Parts: sequence; structure tokens; C-alpha cells
Amino acid sequence: MSGGQPDLTVRVPVPDLRPWLAGNVLAGVTSFAAPEPGPHVALSALMHGNEIAGAIVLDRLLRQGLRPRRGRLSFVFGNLLAYGRFDPMDPTASRFVEEDLNRVWDLETLEGPRRSAELRRARELRPFLDTVDLLLDLHSMLWPSDPLILGGATAKGRDLALAIGVPPLVITDSGHAAGKRLLDYGRFGQEDQPATAVLVEGGPHWRPATIATLADSARRFLRLSGAVAAAALPPDPAPPAPRIATVTRTVTAATDRFAFLGPVRGGDVVPRRNTLIALDGEAEIRTPHDHCLLVMPSPRVAAGQTAVRLARLEV
Repeated sequence: MSGGQPDLTVRVPVPDLRPWLAGNVLAGVTSFAAPEPGPHVALSALMHGNEIAGAIVLDRLLRQGLRPRRGRLSFVFGNLLAYGRFDPMDPTASRFVEEDLNRVWDLETLEGPRRSAELRRARELRPFLDTVDLLLDLHSMLWPSDPLILGGATAKGRDLALAIGVPPLVITDSGHAAGKRLLDYGRFGQEDQPATAVLVEGGPHWRPATIATLADSARRFLRLSGAVAAAALPPDPAPPAPRIATVTRTVTAATDRFAFLGPVRGGDVVPRRNTLIALDGEAEIRTPHDHCLLVMPSPRVAAGQTAVRLARLEV
């Protein structure tokens, strides 16, 4: 296994989102309707306030003046309050204010009595998101990892991820014990409903290459959706051959003493079944099968957080 530590140097400009903060539907949401009927297509960023690469991509698309040729096209900036606290000198501190905005998207939580800054924002966004037919959620990563697309637990999510084609690593998974993500919410997570969402992890936070990957994904998504005229988007080269993997185990830390036995990197493949890769207190964490793909391992986690997802490569 290979690995490294996260580089906390912010190597990209912090986007000026002031033109979009008020939105034209609600705060942080700018939406345009075409005369012709069609699907509601949306791109979202800043589900975590320090993941500014996706926000840079949305800012650029908005400044280009993209408009839908049919249906509705929307741009959603998620955790505005956390983003407002982003400090390049301490860039990990503004992931959220009180809790992870991307772990609250189940009905019990959204309709329950709990209160937090992130839940207020989720409840504000919910009625709007209930109208979205296709959603691309743009993210980036703290720990070293290959870029990937998460299709959630549905076949439709996996199919959309494969059709986008960038990044080429497509992961099918059921999410986190700590709570549901936006791509699992409502109609997005129901196989018998056509509304579909995918989540792109474009690469390390605060890197130009991550912006380029997310921009490529966004262009391909927009082209695939038919939301904008083809002439409004630059041509894309053929995507690389896909790699497909299904998560077979999500490892949630049971203690605050979770530790990998060596350096790890997302995208590493452990050749042999039953290889010891980590200790969670006294409990051993072993690979459940041969050719086990490590999906977004987090070397420093607290109890209750996802430490790594273990996946079986299909292609």
C-alpha cells in the first residue's frame, strides 16, 4: 500500500461568489427556465464549506451565461454559512458549522426535532431539490485518492456515472452509517423513480487538477442531460475506459483509536483476502476478498465516522 499526508496548501483562488449568494430562487440557488419543456437539471457544490473546487466550476459556468434550451437548469451552492468562514490559512476548519450537511438527507432527520445550522439549510433547500430530475454533486477530497464518481446504491445512479465517464472510477455503495447523503435522498435513492443523482469526488482539495476534473465532469453531465445546446459546450475527448467497483463493506470507526497499519491511498488495491490493514482499538480490520479496492480511506477519524470503504473491482 502507498500513501501520504494531506497537503493543506490552498493552490487555487478562493472564488468570489457574491453575485450568486442571493440567488434568484433562494439563497445560493440560481435557476433558469427555458420556453421548451424538459427535465430539471442541477449542479451543486459546497455541500462542505471548504470544498471550493466545485464552487469554482459553478462560478465559471454561471459567468459564461449558460441557459437551458429546454426544461430548467439550476446551480446550487450548499453550505453558504460554512463557506463564509473559509480561511486559506486553516482550510479544514470550515467543512461545516455544526454537522455535516451531507449526512442529514433522510426523512427522519429532516422532519425530526433536531436543530443545527446545516439542518436549517437542508430544510430550506429540500422543496427545491424535490423538483430536480438530474443532479451532479461536486466534491473534493482531503486525503490522497484517485478521483471517482459515486453512483449510490441504485442501478440508475451507476448508469448515469458510467455515461458521464469522468472520472473513470465508478463506485456503487450504500453510503455512511452517520447519515444519508444528498445523492441518496428521496427520489434520487429510489430505484423505481427516474430522478437520479451522482456525486463526483474530483481529487484533492485546493488543486488546479481537481478543478479541471470537476469541470470535465460537469460539461459531460450537461451534454448528456441535453439541458444546454451542444454549441455552448466545448467538445470533449473520448473518456478513458471505466473501472467499476461495488462496495462490499463500509468500515465505520467504533473507537477513537482507529489506525491503518501503514500508509494508504484511495485507489490502492490489496491483492489478498484477509490481509490485515487496520486496527480499531483491539479489533482487526481485514480485507474481505482478493483484489480489494480501498475507497477514500481516512487515516484520522473519530468514532462513528467512515474510515474506509472496501470494494470489489468488477472491471
